[in-house]
Amino acid sequence: MQNKILSSEMTMNQMSAAKDSSAPAQQPLYEKYVNPQWVRLLDVLGMNVHYTSCLGSELFTGDGRRILDFNSGYCVHNVGHNHPAVVRALKAELDRNGPAMLQGHVPELAGELAQRLCTHAGGRLSKVFFCSSGSEGVEAVIKFARAHTRRAGILYAGGGFHGLTCGALSLMDNPFWTAEFGPLLPQTKAVRFGDLGELGKQLASKKFAAFVVEPIQAEAGVLIPPPDYLRQAQSLCRRFGTLLVLDEVQTGMYRTGPFLAAHHFGVEPDMVILAKAISGGLVPSGAVLMSDAVYNSVYTSFKRSIIHTSTYSENSLSMRAGLATMDILAESNLGERGAQLGEHLREKLTSRLSRYDMITEIRGLGMMSGIEFRPPRKIRLRILFEAFSKIHPAMFGQVLVMRLFRDKAIYSQICGNNFMVLKVAPALVISESQLDEFVDAMESIVELMHASTGFWTEALGMARRVINVI
Repeated sequence: MQNKILSSEMTMNQMSAAKDSSAPAQQPLYEKYVNPQWVRLLDVLGMNVHYTSCLGSELFTGDGRRILDFNSGYCVHNVGHNHPAVVRALKAELDRNGPAMLQGHVPELAGELAQRLCTHAGGRLSKVFFCSSGSEGVEAVIKFARAHTRRAGILYAGGGFHGLTCGALSLMDNPFWTAEFGPLLPQTKAVRFGDLGELGKQLASKKFAAFVVEPIQAEAGVLIPPPDYLRQAQSLCRRFGTLLVLDEVQTGMYRTGPFLAAHHFGVEPDMVILAKAISGGLVPSGAVLMSDAVYNSVYTSFKRSIIHTSTYSENSLSMRAGLATMDILAESNLGERGAQLGEHLREKLTSRLSRYDMITEIRGLGMMSGIEFRPPRKIRLRILFEAFSKIHPAMFGQVLVMRLFRDKAIYSQICGNNFMVLKVAPALVISESQLDEFVDAMESIVELMHASTGFWTEALGMARRVINVI
């Protein structure tokens, strides 16, 4: 009831503001001044709706709909949308009128958050560089690894996703993300995720400062490595003097159960990148955790104390939000809870979906799962599938996302580097009843795609709309 009242109040306020606005009615300002192509894409998918409030795992729209969020901002909202404790912490910090962005003092909040991050991460991680995003964290990793090893090369696992700045793009091998942006960093090279033989061969050249890898490849399809892969990779890195760097932007902060996904595999990386969920989804923040040895290779004297900084990195709002988020995650035991509920979710999905021809596998750890699909075997359905998949390989996945959103009021997304995998990553505060609602919705949609040509003919209709707006 409180959510509905809040939604209603916000809707009336926004309607009032709209009446007072002098913006031209014929073209919304976002479409005019920011990204018109994004607006067109959402229009095609039928997902261009106006959200009035977002609470926990629920999104409320201006037309009275309640949407369940099973994407959580690509693992930003581990503690849910607008968690009251994070909101209170930010309001209190603002009311304090403290040194939010002074840039000429020692921000003790940053020290407190860094200590807690390092304590939970464990191993050799004992220093923190704060930044504003995962991509910015990757840029710091490249610089720090080169400074520590005096090598220029960076090795990375193919199929991964590390961000969209030029350095981060240099560690990705999908041409969709890298094309048309000109030359990227030289001396970077991909090795197959999970292939220790290829990794060892490249590391033996002693050209590489770091091996950068996600412990679970989220955008590649929620790929989990063989149990001993990361331990063996760590051993190879140690042998050849290369730093092991784990990108835990999506998997960290208890997303997969423990604080880091690294803890599943018993490894002690030299550097870890965190972002997204670190500040409760309300203030941009990121952090690179590292060993003393790496840190001391960069900040070698007081003269070099400013050799690598970031304007917004240690601001009081980000730090206060980070501390509040850490409190919520620990006090509510959300990591363990997410691990248990995530395992139950995969069991239910497997039980309900595995009998269908198009389901390949349901996999994951904690509250990060992937439902992998394959083309239909029935000739009449396969012909339709191939007809629109030739237009764009993501067409099937986007139709699935569209049907879940429109027909079942569930917001989800396919993996960015594997369009046949639906990523299932709700907030760690999701309820069991909401998980059951998702399972029911998935079974209904999967049944539809197998039993009726309507799913596929609608997909062709969407494909025609895509052609018309390109």
